[in-house]
Amino acid sequence: MTSPTQKNIPNQSPEAVPEVGQPGAADSPCVAVCSTLFEDVCRGCGRTLMEVSNWVFMDDAEKQAVWVRIRAEGYPRRPGTT
Repeated sequence: MTSPTQKNIPNQSPEAVPEVGQPGAADSPCVAVCSTLFEDVCRGCGRTLMEVSNWVFMDDAEKQAVWVRIRAEGYPRRPGTT
């Protein structure tokens, strides 16, 4: 099981990401560093504008796929860690 502190490690392997809806899994990768207005991908969470705007409508499998991709790309990035 992944501890709450482990889920925030930027370079953690995608396989170690807790499944959406499981203990230790965050519902959203948002880290309140939003930059989706003029960019294709948010600098904070790594999601596209479409992923951000449709997050609440995604099912668990879709959210999990996004989590795996953004973790593989080194997201989410918290302030002061980039």
